[in-house]
Amino acid sequence: APCPQWPYCRKRCSYCNFNTFVVPAVDEAAVRACLVREAQTLLRLSRVHSVTSVFFGGGTPSLASPRTVAAVLEAVAGAAHLPAGAEVTLEANPSSTTTSRLAGFRAAGVSRLSIGVQSLDDAELRMLGREHTAAEARKAVEAARRLFPGRTSIDLLFGLPRQSRDAWAQRLEAALRLCDNHISLYQLTLERGTALAAQVRQGVLPAPSQDVLADMYQTARTVLVAAGFRHYEVSNFARKGALSTHNLSYWQGDQYIGVGPGAHGRFMLWGEGGCTREARVQTLEPVAWMREVQSQGHGTRSRVVLSLLEQLEELLTLGLRTDEGITQERWARFCPQLSLQAVFGQPGEARALQQEGWLVLDSGGLRCTWAGLAVLDSLLPDLLWQLRRL
Repeated sequence: APCPQWPYCRKRCSYCNFNTFVVPAVDEAAVRACLVREAQTLLRLSRVHSVTSVFFGGGTPSLASPRTVAAVLEAVAGAAHLPAGAEVTLEANPSSTTTSRLAGFRAAGVSRLSIGVQSLDDAELRMLGREHTAAEARKAVEAARRLFPGRTSIDLLFGLPRQSRDAWAQRLEAALRLCDNHISLYQLTLERGTALAAQVRQGVLPAPSQDVLADMYQTARTVLVAAGFRHYEVSNFARKGALSTHNLSYWQGDQYIGVGPGAHGRFMLWGEGGCTREARVQTLEPVAWMREVQSQGHGTRSRVVLSLLEQLEELLTLGLRTDEGITQERWARFCPQLSLQAVFGQPGEARALQQEGWLVLDSGGLRCTWAGLAVLDSLLPDLLWQLRRL
């Protein structure tokens, strides 16, 4: 699953600490050529035979032209089999999604759109430093739904400064009237170095309490499930089977290839005769990344071979985020010599968590209960501790 990154934005949001860059002008032809070349190089190194999904993330990839998206998809299809029905997602901001632009992305091969709505309230959008209004967000989602029916997802933030439980419930109802079959809900995190975190630290804005945050999350889960959504991952909800194939591949421990400045990847280097899984991060700064791609075919800044324990830690941390959890088959793919039962079925932390109603371990695998999914972060340290004692 290749993940091309477009690192540029028109403006930095007040809560963002991603690897994004606001520049006066972008040489798109040069960036396009480098994305194409790096995708070809890394696909060749990994010897991937078939690609299940492609995800254009960012930054704001909807600022790139459909031509760039088409060129990257052609490169992927030229280096590996890209089935006609493969999921190709593009992240988009409401401020860069005219109907004609969206039609251009669809013609280029995009089959699914993920729209960063974040809020449907103008005051909240201003506080978040978003470029769009609530009306523009609604218009963008409606246009996307006409072009990508059943394959449009919206992102919403909760736990904003000054946001009450009632205000959040209203935002959710408004989103349900608007949205298609997929919603991603993220609790706002106040990252160090962001403008919003500084305002909260200085007392200009109040931060909601942990109790209110937990309440908001439970409200959202209850409302969405009642509306026919499946809560298939901690932050993700889908109905009518519209789960994101690409994101599921992360949580299930599949291989993925990060292309572009700051992109992350996890894959085996069969092309170099390797048989170990590597964690790779591409060079963060776009100009430096382009120089490296032009000189050596890729801009990989760090390569770390993952030990079996590190792979199992990732599988546990990510797999338990899904309602399916970690199946026996998936665990056996990474660790055939030791079953889930042998690791987590013995007396210890995992068994205690099962007895307390947070976890289930059975013939299907290891997964969180409905209650456990909401407090996963507090369960993981105990489970990782038990895994490391093997």
